[in-house]
Amino acid sequence: MLEVGLIAVGVLIALWGVMAALAGRLPPGLLKEAVGFLPNCVTMLRRLRRDPRVPRSAKVAVAVAIAWVVSPIDLIPEFLPVIGPLDDVVAVVLLLRFAATRTPVEAITDAWPGEPAVLDRLLGPARRSQAPVSDNQPPG
Repeated sequence: MLEVGLIAVGVLIALWGVMAALAGRLPPGLLKEAVGFLPNCVTMLRRLRRDPRVPRSAKVAVAVAIAWVVSPIDLIPEFLPVIGPLDDVVAVVLLLRFAATRTPVEAITDAWPGEPAVLDRLLGPARRSQAPVSDNQPPG
């Protein structure tokens, strides 16, 4: 039984490797951005967790969002089609929005490993433009 589990894990890791290799060969565009979105978000959250500019309330909100998704307890049971995962989506979106509005834009920008255009779409142009201009760059 243990051997079957190890084989399943090995196959899963191999499939992830194949998918990562294929994703790297995609042409630039929306599909390539979509494939890299989740890994970029995970990397950004990992970097922001250690960033002293991020307030504790934002870090707690992200931790609660992760716990909410992982928790087997749901407000709406998952087996209900369409509305089952809705409570998870709404809770995570609200918690991440709360965390993002309290985190300095510079910290988010510094932590984002992906394309800046994707971050612009996530934050919105108004929030992204709130980033202060550095001393060595002229405004505009």
